Amino acid sequence: MLRRAPSLTDQVKAHIKDLIVQGQFADSRVPPEMELAELLGVSRTTVREALSRLEMEGTISRRQGSGTFVNDPVLQIRSRLDEIWSYEAVLRAHGFTPSTRVLEAYALTVGDEGLPKNIINELSLAADEQVLFTSKLFLEDDVPVILAHNYLPMRLLAEPYTAEDLERPVYDFLEMFSHRRLAYYLSEIMPIAADSELAEALLIAPGTPLIAFDEIGYDDDNVPILKAMSYFRDDLLRFRILRRRV
Repeated sequence: MLRRAPSLTDQVKAHIKDLIVQGQFADSRVPPEMELAELLGVSRTTVREALSRLEMEGTISRRQGSGTFVNDPVLQIRSRLDEIWSYEAVLRAHGFTPSTRVLEAYALTVGDEGLPKNIINELSLAADEQVLFTSKLFLEDDVPVILAHNYLPMRLLAEPYTAEDLERPVYDFLEMFSHRRLAYYLSEIMPIAADSELAEALLIAPGTPLIAFDEIGYDDDNVPILKAMSYFRDDLLRFRILRRRV
């Protein structure tokens, strides 16, 4: 199966971030671009772009005349709303030992009662087009924490897949079997009360507060390739976001 490899800039960014997390830079000061380029065996231009991305996400700050510094408080954020993480990674970041359980996986056709009209419109589905619906539960020690419902247009799936493959993070699954990269989500985040269906899946009482994500995922060409609805146990997870002046 074809799979897009991370760009060199992405690899350098990840490497520098690993060094930051490991505390390799004294006094939280990031070495100059040329020094990093020599350390990593890449061009200064690549290092500059990697540092720019780290600055955009808030991991570092550049201070004119002083240098580049690690934003230590940002490193304490366990899971960020402004980044795409696998849900297993989110649970691990909270100190949990996660597992994934696929509850349901089947095809839905435009016109079926189980395929809401808003999803047809959001994914720009044609008449008689099919989507793959999956329902996945993410657990900590058999305690359900997150329930995720995903809708993927079947026309995108260019490779055969197995039931085991459905346990992969949805963005990983898309890259492997549709050769499309999930570039970003447009997300609506809202508090809700668990209905009977959500309560049964998450082993909670009906009416329990949850955090819901209603999202459309887009590829690099701004084409919608995924509809996702996820429900989080608010008593077990906390999300944070970095807000900066503009």
